[in-house]
Amino acid sequence: MIPVESTMILRAHAGQALRWLAATAAAALTAFVLVWLGANSTAAGMVFLVLVVWWATHAGKALSIYIAALCALLFDFFFLEPLHTLRLSGAPEWVAMMCFALSCVVVSRLSERARQQAARAEQQQADVGRLYALSQEMMLFEDAERLLHDLPAVIDRIFELRGVVLYVRDHDRVYASTGAVPASVQAQMQAISQGMSPTLSPLDGYSVMPLMLGLRPVGALAWRPEAISHEVAAAVSAQVSIAVARSIAIETSARIEAARESERLRSALIDSLTHELRTPLTSIRAAATTLLETDGLDAAGQLDMVRVIDEEASRLDQLVGESVEMAEIDANVVKVKVSPTHPRTLLEQAVEESRKALAAHKVSVLVEGENTPEGDRTVWVDRHLLGRVLRHLLENAAGHTPAGSRVTLSSRRSDDRLEFCVEDNGAGIDPRDLPLIFEKFYRGRRGAGARQGSGMGLAITRAILTAHGGGIEATSQPGSGAKFHFWVPLIEKEPSRQ
Repeated sequence: MIPVESTMILRAHAGQALRWLAATAAAALTAFVLVWLGANSTAAGMVFLVLVVWWATHAGKALSIYIAALCALLFDFFFLEPLHTLRLSGAPEWVAMMCFALSCVVVSRLSERARQQAARAEQQQADVGRLYALSQEMMLFEDAERLLHDLPAVIDRIFELRGVVLYVRDHDRVYASTGAVPASVQAQMQAISQGMSPTLSPLDGYSVMPLMLGLRPVGALAWRPEAISHEVAAAVSAQVSIAVARSIAIETSARIEAARESERLRSALIDSLTHELRTPLTSIRAAATTLLETDGLDAAGQLDMVRVIDEEASRLDQLVGESVEMAEIDANVVKVKVSPTHPRTLLEQAVEESRKALAAHKVSVLVEGENTPEGDRTVWVDRHLLGRVLRHLLENAAGHTPAGSRVTLSSRRSDDRLEFCVEDNGAGIDPRDLPLIFEKFYRGRRGAGARQGSGMGLAITRAILTAHGGGIEATSQPGSGAKFHFWVPLIEKEPSRQ
């Protein structure tokens, strides 16, 4: 099978040969017509000169010289005395021949120069259009990393190349429009990015140029074949240098913004914890001081102070526990360890562990299809993590609903998900708060319960469920209660045996 490049070369040679044959035939046909018409030397010289001008305008330098020489020979042979010979009989014939030959040479050179200038102008116009198209396409990318990844393919397509490679020094990474890049080319691009001089000749078919931002190299650009001029390559390199610098600036700005946001959250956490921890500590200290300094306090008063200390210590313990949970989640140390259990067992255990918070509420547990063979099968979940989620939601429902209200826990299997629901019939959630309740430290504008939480509980539940491969959503109608619906993947066989 003949390679594509060889086929293209053969076609180019065939086209060149056809042009030479056509020029020869045109000169011969012109001479025949002029002889048949009986034209004199002056008319014949003008016609041959026009023929030379036409071919010099539409052909290359070599063909224009060839057609000029051929027309001069035909002019001498058929129209200068003695006829049908290449000899000249006298001074007038020599003058005519020299003038004709000189005119042919001058006209062919001028036509060739005009043709080259026109071709150069067309090429420059095409190059400007391609540079403009490149700048327009680069402006369409909003993602800096995506821009660097796709930029070689964009340059390859716009300039009709067969391979473009981009090396970014700050990333120490190569982006290519094609497959594997030769190791020698990568080494050369890295060397250029370190400030070394590029090789003058193409390396493995690639031309390499440094990407400079001022006096600082930011990378290197390589392409093949050497089909674009040095000026265009310099313009492309300048545009790519700006794109690389922009990408690096965006990434740096993103890192700075992330660090600033992390610092802001850290400050918010410290402020929140300081405030939340100080409140129960103040109550505990006040109650303890009252017990120590008041001699006339009766038994009922002492019992009230002890109750305050117990409640505030419990609240303090909850705050410390939530802080530890949030720290574990932020440190990404939460690991999912699944084990077999039944959904009802999971729900009832969560109710039992939250019995103190739910003491004044009516709790019901519903498991859809638990009396069927499919519904009775065990599921593989992380009981510890889901227990934490359920406890957070139950305590949240108990803390934001009045005594005597109903709290319902339910579970169902749906396709490839195990779904849970915690629902109450309290005052509900303000519509303005609903989109924000899963954010860290966010507490609503109003609460139906007597206490206010730390604002971490729902954020913890969402983070735990995300680690478990699930999710959570909340719905509420003011005055009709709130409903928290969450899910995890449904696994009914031991994972190692699936």
